[in-house]
Amino acid sequence: MKLRGVELVHWNPRRHIGEGRIARALPRIKRPNNFGDLLGPLIVKELAKGIPGRADDRRLLSVGSVLHFARDGDTVWGSGRNGKIADDAYRFTRLDVRAVRGPRTRSWLAERGIDAPAVYGDPALLVPTVFREFAASVVPRRLGVTVVPNLHDVPRWKDEPGFLDPTTRVWTTIRTIAESSHVVASSLHGIILAETFGVPASLVLPGAEDLFKYHDYFEGTGRMLPPSSSTVAEALENPAPPIVDWDPKPLLEAFPADMWTGSAAFPQGLAA
Repeated sequence: MKLRGVELVHWNPRRHIGEGRIARALPRIKRPNNFGDLLGPLIVKELAKGIPGRADDRRLLSVGSVLHFARDGDTVWGSGRNGKIADDAYRFTRLDVRAVRGPRTRSWLAERGIDAPAVYGDPALLVPTVFREFAASVVPRRLGVTVVPNLHDVPRWKDEPGFLDPTTRVWTTIRTIAESSHVVASSLHGIILAETFGVPASLVLPGAEDLFKYHDYFEGTGRMLPPSSSTVAEALENPAPPIVDWDPKPLLEAFPADMWTGSAAFPQGLAA
Protein backbone atom coordinates (compact mmCIF):
# COMPACT_ATOMS: atom_id res chain seq x y z
CA MET A 1 0.00 0.00 0.00
CA LYS A 2 1.37 3.41 -0.97
CA LEU A 3 0.51 6.78 0.55
CA ARG A 4 1.65 9.63 -1.71
CA GLY A 5 4.83 7.82 -2.65
CA VAL A 6 5.54 6.17 0.71
CA GLU A 7 5.02 2.41 0.87
CA LEU A 8 3.37 1.41 4.15
CA VAL A 9 4.89 -1.99 4.84
CA HIS A 10 2.57 -4.41 6.63
CA TRP A 11 1.60 -8.09 6.55
CA ASN A 12 -1.58 -8.98 4.68
CA PRO A 13 -0.59 -11.34 1.86
CA ARG A 14 -2.83 -12.76 -0.82
CA ARG A 15 -3.50 -16.43 -0.20
CA HIS A 16 -5.04 -19.31 -2.14
CA ILE A 17 -8.78 -19.71 -1.62
CA GLY A 18 -8.46 -23.42 -0.81
CA GLU A 19 -6.14 -26.38 -0.47
CA GLY A 20 -4.84 -28.79 -3.07
CA ARG A 21 -3.25 -28.64 -6.51
CA ILE A 22 -6.23 -27.06 -8.26
CA ALA A 23 -6.62 -24.33 -5.63
CA ARG A 24 -2.92 -23.53 -5.82
CA ALA A 25 -3.22 -23.09 -9.59
CA LEU A 26 -5.92 -20.44 -9.16
CA PRO A 27 -5.18 -16.76 -8.55
CA ARG A 28 -4.44 -15.87 -4.93
CA ILE A 29 -7.32 -13.60 -3.98
CA LYS A 30 -8.03 -14.12 -0.30
CA ARG A 31 -6.24 -12.00 2.33
CA PRO A 32 -6.15 -12.79 6.07
CA ASN A 33 -7.24 -9.24 7.02
CA ASN A 34 -6.12 -9.76 10.60
CA PHE A 35 -7.09 -6.52 12.35
CA GLY A 36 -3.75 -6.03 14.12
CA ASP A 37 -1.89 -6.11 10.82
CA LEU A 38 -4.16 -3.45 9.33
CA LEU A 39 -3.71 -0.90 12.12
CA GLY A 40 -0.39 0.49 10.86
CA PRO A 41 -1.65 1.89 7.54
CA LEU A 42 -4.83 3.12 9.26
CA ILE A 43 -2.90 5.18 11.82
CA VAL A 44 -0.20 6.41 9.45
CA LYS A 45 -2.75 7.56 6.88
CA GLU A 46 -4.59 9.57 9.52
CA LEU A 47 -1.43 11.22 10.84
CA ALA A 48 -0.11 11.97 7.38
CA LYS A 49 -3.29 13.31 5.79
CA GLY A 50 -2.59 16.88 6.89
CA ILE A 51 1.04 16.81 5.82
CA PRO A 52 1.76 18.38 2.42
CA GLY A 53 4.17 16.87 -0.04
CA ARG A 54 4.91 13.67 -1.86
CA ALA A 55 7.85 11.32 -1.42
CA ASP A 56 9.60 9.16 -3.99
CA ASP A 57 9.94 5.43 -3.27
CA ARG A 58 10.18 5.59 0.52
CA ARG A 59 9.20 2.71 2.79
CA LEU A 60 7.77 2.96 6.32
CA LEU A 61 7.32 0.12 8.83
CA SER A 62 5.02 0.83 11.77
CA VAL A 63 2.63 -1.42 13.70
CA GLY A 64 3.58 -5.05 14.23
CA SER A 65 6.41 -7.57 14.24
CA VAL A 66 7.41 -6.67 10.71
CA LEU A 67 11.12 -5.86 10.91
CA HIS A 68 11.98 -8.96 8.88
CA PHE A 69 10.38 -7.17 5.90
CA ALA A 70 12.75 -4.21 6.26
CA ARG A 71 15.31 -3.26 3.61
CA ASP A 72 18.35 -1.04 3.85
CA GLY A 73 17.30 2.58 4.22
CA ASP A 74 13.74 1.91 5.40
CA THR A 75 12.20 4.05 8.14
CA VAL A 76 10.91 2.35 11.30
CA TRP A 77 8.30 3.88 13.60
CA GLY A 78 7.12 1.60 16.39
CA SER A 79 7.80 -1.78 14.78
CA GLY A 80 9.26 -4.79 16.55
CA ARG A 81 11.23 -7.95 15.96
CA ASN A 82 9.33 -11.15 15.28
CA GLY A 83 10.66 -13.81 17.64
CA LYS A 84 9.55 -16.60 15.30
CA ILE A 85 11.81 -15.40 12.49
CA ALA A 86 15.43 -16.61 12.42
CA ASP A 87 18.02 -13.84 12.71
CA ASP A 88 19.55 -14.65 9.32
CA ALA A 89 16.23 -13.69 7.68
CA TYR A 90 16.83 -10.06 8.67
CA ARG A 91 18.89 -8.86 5.69
CA PHE A 92 19.21 -5.13 6.40
CA THR A 93 22.37 -3.42 7.66
CA ARG A 94 21.13 0.16 8.03
CA LEU A 95 17.75 1.58 9.02
CA ASP A 96 16.32 4.98 9.87
CA VAL A 97 14.76 4.15 13.25
CA ARG A 98 12.49 6.75 14.86
CA ALA A 99 10.85 4.52 17.49
CA VAL A 100 10.50 0.83 18.30
CA ARG A 101 7.88 -1.25 20.06
CA GLY A 102 10.01 -1.89 23.12
CA PRO A 103 13.49 -2.16 24.64
CA ARG A 104 14.04 -5.75 23.55
CA THR A 105 13.76 -4.74 19.90
CA ARG A 106 16.07 -1.78 20.54
CA SER A 107 18.70 -4.03 22.18
CA TRP A 108 18.42 -6.56 19.37
CA LEU A 109 18.98 -3.82 16.77
CA ALA A 110 21.97 -2.52 18.74
CA GLU A 111 23.55 -5.98 18.57
CA ARG A 112 23.31 -5.65 14.78
CA GLY A 113 24.98 -2.24 14.84
CA ILE A 114 21.80 -0.24 14.27
CA ASP A 115 21.05 2.73 16.50
CA ALA A 116 17.53 3.27 17.76
CA PRO A 117 16.30 5.97 20.14
CA ALA A 118 14.75 4.99 23.47
CA VAL A 119 11.30 5.90 22.16
CA TYR A 120 8.95 3.01 22.81
CA GLY A 121 5.40 2.02 22.02
CA ASP A 122 3.28 0.19 19.51
CA PRO A 123 1.49 2.92 17.49
CA ALA A 124 -1.82 1.13 18.13
CA LEU A 125 -1.62 2.78 21.55
CA LEU A 126 -2.31 6.09 19.78
CA VAL A 127 -5.75 5.15 18.42
CA PRO A 128 -7.75 7.22 20.97
CA THR A 129 -5.38 10.18 20.45
CA VAL A 130 -5.34 10.08 16.67
CA PHE A 131 -9.03 9.24 16.21
CA ARG A 132 -10.51 11.56 18.79
CA GLU A 133 -14.04 11.67 17.42
CA PHE A 134 -14.19 7.88 17.45
CA ALA A 135 -12.84 7.74 21.00
CA ALA A 136 -15.47 10.24 22.14
CA SER A 137 -18.21 8.00 20.69
CA VAL A 138 -17.13 4.92 22.65
CA VAL A 139 -19.59 3.76 25.33
CA PRO A 140 -17.40 2.32 28.12
CA ARG A 141 -18.31 -1.11 29.50
CA ARG A 142 -21.34 -1.44 27.23
CA LEU A 143 -20.35 -5.03 26.45
CA GLY A 144 -19.28 -7.94 28.56
CA VAL A 145 -16.09 -10.01 28.38
CA THR A 146 -14.52 -10.18 24.91
CA VAL A 147 -12.12 -12.94 23.91
CA VAL A 148 -9.68 -11.91 21.15
CA PRO A 149 -7.42 -14.74 19.94
CA ASN A 150 -4.30 -14.43 17.88
CA LEU A 151 -5.12 -15.35 14.29
CA HIS A 152 -3.53 -18.79 14.75
CA ASP A 153 -5.56 -19.44 17.91
CA VAL A 154 -9.02 -18.94 16.38
CA PRO A 155 -9.93 -22.68 16.24
CA ARG A 156 -9.16 -23.03 19.93
CA TRP A 157 -11.31 -20.10 21.10
CA LYS A 158 -14.09 -19.77 18.50
CA ASP A 159 -16.71 -21.45 20.70
CA GLU A 160 -15.87 -19.36 23.77
CA PRO A 161 -18.59 -16.89 24.89
CA GLY A 162 -17.53 -13.39 23.86
CA PHE A 163 -15.33 -14.65 21.01
CA LEU A 164 -14.27 -11.91 18.58
CA ASP A 165 -12.87 -13.10 15.27
CA PRO A 166 -9.64 -11.11 14.63
CA THR A 167 -10.56 -10.90 10.94
CA THR A 168 -13.71 -8.90 11.75
CA ARG A 169 -13.75 -5.45 10.11
CA VAL A 170 -11.19 -3.21 11.75
CA TRP A 171 -13.44 -0.49 13.16
CA THR A 172 -15.96 -3.04 14.43
CA THR A 173 -13.13 -4.85 16.18
CA ILE A 174 -11.73 -1.67 17.72
CA ARG A 175 -15.16 -0.59 18.99
CA THR A 176 -15.97 -4.01 20.42
CA ILE A 177 -12.69 -4.06 22.34
CA ALA A 178 -13.04 -0.45 23.51
CA GLU A 179 -16.59 -1.04 24.79
CA SER A 180 -15.85 -4.33 26.58
CA SER A 181 -15.85 -4.72 30.34
CA HIS A 182 -12.77 -6.98 30.15
CA VAL A 183 -10.65 -8.32 27.29
CA VAL A 184 -8.99 -11.72 27.38
CA ALA A 185 -6.58 -12.12 24.50
CA SER A 186 -3.72 -14.03 22.98
CA SER A 187 -3.78 -11.32 20.31
CA LEU A 188 -1.20 -8.72 21.31
CA HIS A 189 -3.22 -5.97 19.64
CA GLY A 190 -6.31 -7.12 21.50
CA ILE A 191 -4.35 -6.39 24.69
CA ILE A 192 -2.95 -3.09 23.37
CA LEU A 193 -6.28 -1.67 22.21
CA ALA A 194 -7.99 -2.69 25.44
CA GLU A 195 -5.32 -1.01 27.52
CA THR A 196 -5.28 2.23 25.55
CA PHE A 197 -9.06 2.53 26.06
CA GLY A 198 -8.74 1.75 29.78
CA VAL A 199 -10.30 -1.71 29.54
CA PRO A 200 -8.88 -4.39 31.89
CA ALA A 201 -6.91 -6.89 29.84
CA SER A 202 -5.62 -10.38 30.51
CA LEU A 203 -3.15 -12.40 28.47
CA VAL A 204 -3.84 -16.03 27.63
CA LEU A 205 -0.97 -18.09 26.33
CA PRO A 206 -0.72 -18.03 22.53
CA GLY A 207 -0.52 -21.38 20.83
CA ALA A 208 1.84 -20.44 18.00
CA GLU A 209 3.44 -17.10 18.87
CA ASP A 210 6.86 -16.54 20.40
CA LEU A 211 6.65 -14.48 23.61
CA PHE A 212 9.29 -11.95 22.49
CA LYS A 213 6.72 -9.43 21.22
CA TYR A 214 4.67 -9.61 24.41
CA HIS A 215 7.74 -9.00 26.59
CA ASP A 216 8.80 -6.20 24.26
CA TYR A 217 5.44 -4.42 24.40
CA PHE A 218 4.98 -4.65 28.17
CA GLU A 219 8.54 -3.53 28.89
CA GLY A 220 8.08 -0.67 26.42
CA THR A 221 5.16 0.54 28.53
CA GLY A 222 7.10 0.32 31.80
CA ARG A 223 5.97 -3.10 33.01
CA MET A 224 7.10 -6.70 33.07
CA LEU A 225 5.16 -9.36 31.19
CA PRO A 226 2.36 -10.47 33.53
CA PRO A 227 1.71 -14.15 34.20
CA SER A 228 -0.20 -15.75 31.34
CA SER A 229 -3.32 -17.84 31.83
CA SER A 230 -4.45 -20.95 30.01
CA THR A 231 -8.23 -20.47 30.33
CA VAL A 232 -10.60 -17.52 30.17
CA ALA A 233 -11.77 -18.12 33.74
CA GLU A 234 -8.19 -18.05 34.99
CA ALA A 235 -7.42 -14.97 32.91
CA LEU A 236 -10.31 -13.01 34.39
CA GLU A 237 -8.71 -13.44 37.80
CA ASN A 238 -5.31 -12.42 36.47
CA PRO A 239 -5.51 -9.01 34.71
CA ALA A 240 -2.36 -7.21 33.59
CA PRO A 241 -1.35 -4.20 35.68
CA PRO A 242 -2.62 -1.03 34.00
CA ILE A 243 -0.34 1.32 32.09
CA VAL A 244 0.79 4.10 34.43
CA ASP A 245 3.95 5.81 33.20
CA TRP A 246 3.85 5.53 29.40
CA ASP A 247 3.49 8.92 27.67
CA PRO A 248 2.24 8.95 24.03
CA LYS A 249 3.90 12.29 23.25
CA PRO A 250 7.42 10.97 22.39
CA LEU A 251 5.96 8.39 20.00
CA LEU A 252 3.76 11.01 18.34
CA GLU A 253 6.66 13.44 18.03
CA ALA A 254 8.77 10.67 16.47
CA PHE A 255 6.27 10.22 13.63
CA PRO A 256 8.31 10.63 10.41
CA ALA A 257 6.41 13.52 8.84
CA ASP A 258 9.60 14.46 7.00
CA MET A 259 9.14 11.41 4.76
CA TRP A 260 6.61 13.55 2.88
CA THR A 261 7.72 17.11 3.58
CA GLY A 262 11.49 16.85 3.80
CA SER A 263 11.27 18.54 7.22
CA ALA A 264 10.19 17.40 10.68
CA ALA A 265 6.96 19.40 10.63
CA PHE A 266 4.23 17.64 12.61
CA PRO A 267 0.45 17.96 12.26
CA GLN A 268 -0.69 20.66 14.63
CA GLY A 269 -2.47 19.65 17.83
CA LEU A 270 -1.77 15.92 18.00
CA ALA A 271 1.48 16.14 19.97
CA ALA A 272 0.06 18.65 22.45
